[in-house]
Amino acid sequence: MSEPFAKTGSTDRPGNGLTFEKVRISLGGQPLVELDRHVEPGQVLTVMGPSGIGKSTLLAYAAGFLAPAFSPRGRVLVDGTPVTDLPAHARHMGLLFQDPLLFPHMSVGENIAFALPADMRGRATRDAAVRDALASVDLSGFGDRDPGTLSGGQKARVALIRVLASRPQALLLDEPFSRLDTALREQVRTLVFSMARARGLPALLVTHDRDDARAAGGEVIELGTSRLDEA
Repeated sequence: MSEPFAKTGSTDRPGNGLTFEKVRISLGGQPLVELDRHVEPGQVLTVMGPSGIGKSTLLAYAAGFLAPAFSPRGRVLVDGTPVTDLPAHARHMGLLFQDPLLFPHMSVGENIAFALPADMRGRATRDAAVRDALASVDLSGFGDRDPGTLSGGQKARVALIRVLASRPQALLLDEPFSRLDTALREQVRTLVFSMARARGLPALLVTHDRDDARAAGGEVIELGTSRLDEA
């Protein structure tokens, strides 16, 4: 009997990074995806496959918002700590989606400030953190701008630094470059992967784009083929 899911080698000693420990997700008794992998800090694990194959289901399980219709087994660990039973907000995962999802009723600076940890206290401290975040992606002075006035590339950069401002311990990337044109896609994915490496953040990328997988530079798992590649 052929298996309609990707199965990877086991990980016996999870440490710093993002670990999928004997994760298996089924729907209606039919297995969709199986993963047993550890992603080192600063590395990217790419899961590829066509729509409906189960790659976003894996991301949803890691993030903590898997629909009740699915039946999961196994654990997700962040820096060796199990997070599978924690609510989504307590998992310290940073999520980037296809759309930037900036709050339209907030300025660019307010969007970033919203993500800052609660233990970062004081108006001056928080304002400085917002300025530093904007400067890190060449958007100094954009704090008072309406998100609706930004270009697609600018919105993508703001979305990235808003995620990073929350001090995540891992990144979950749900085809975050798919809505960008070719030139912007290359720029933004280079920025995302370089900042993840610089901060030592392990990342799970789900995509159907081979250029995204190559740019990520890590292991590639193709669902539905049971084939493992190196990008």
